[in-house]
Amino acid sequence: MRDRTAWTWHIAAGVVILVLLGLHMAIMHLDQTLGLFGVAGAEPVDWESVVARAGSAFFTVTYVLLLGAALYHGLYGLRNILLELNPGATLRRAVNVGLTALGLGLFVFGTWAALAAPGAAAVGG
Repeated sequence: MRDRTAWTWHIAAGVVILVLLGLHMAIMHLDQTLGLFGVAGAEPVDWESVVARAGSAFFTVTYVLLLGAALYHGLYGLRNILLELNPGATLRRAVNVGLTALGLGLFVFGTWAALAAPGAAAVGG
């Protein structure tokens, strides 16, 4: 039951990644194409655009959601690959604890960076 729940979350994380990364790609890399549909905007890499995105709650939330989904999806997949090698119980526990600690650490750091971005953008980087 526990493995099925984790696998379901793995698939759900993949769907979240698909949606949010698709949105990111459309906003950041398809500005010329979107302009054909009347959704024109500034160049995504212009400093003014970067500052506007950094100060937007929508982008902050989507970045944190994308970060969480990508970390879970990737680290759960890596865990499954490592556990297919059929390690002993101690090594299995070390893999679980190590990947969980790594994922939580990276999530905290990435969330801090996303939340600190408006302040950093306001002072010029």
